[in-house]
Amino acid sequence: MGPLHPLTFQAGRHLLRWRTRLGRTTAIRNLDLLAVAVHSKGYRHVKLYQADEFPTRPPVLWVFAFSPDDHVRVAVNVHATPGGGWAYYEAGRGRHGHLSPCGGIEHAAEQVDALLKHRMFPSTW
Repeated sequence: MGPLHPLTFQAGRHLLRWRTRLGRTTAIRNLDLLAVAVHSKGYRHVKLYQADEFPTRPPVLWVFAFSPDDHVRVAVNVHATPGGGWAYYEAGRGRHGHLSPCGGIEHAAEQVDALLKHRMFPSTW
């Protein structure tokens, strides 16, 4: 079974990518829920998935934190996960930027909050 393991692993990754691409409505629904949660924490956001000009692009939610001198931002998207689930990821880091499973909206909002605070005040990590 040793030689088949890499093929099975690659097939699994391709299946997850395929689910992510075809699950655009699921991703948008999850990003909408996250947008409400981060808005309640006082952050501003831009939904890049509502633009009709980008129907084939992956949906991305930009979340911003502003200060008098500067601003920071984080881009969040949703990927399919093994086992039929979905999870929030930091868009620039791909699968290495896992934030939270989509079932825990408050936890995901706290992760985004912590990431933005760290970027605004690097000593808070």
